[in-house]
Amino acid sequence: MADNALVPRKDTGMAYVLWLGCVFGLCGLHRIYMGRYASGVLWLLTGGLCGIGQLVDVFAMPVMIEDSAHGRGW
Repeated sequence: MADNALVPRKDTGMAYVLWLGCVFGLCGLHRIYMGRYASGVLWLLTGGLCGIGQLVDVFAMPVMIEDSAHGRGW
């Protein structure tokens, strides 16, 4: 488990702004920002899993931010 002092906390507002990148066809930027590189690239290539993943992420964002604060992600 990562030490919280070494893992900077991600800004919630920035994560939501990056989530809005889907308006311009850049889905997945919020996932890359939070250290979820594999799924971020998958979202970029598939349009946020055809928009369904983007919709789920808007509700799952607080959990993803908390996970990134503790060094967890996938």
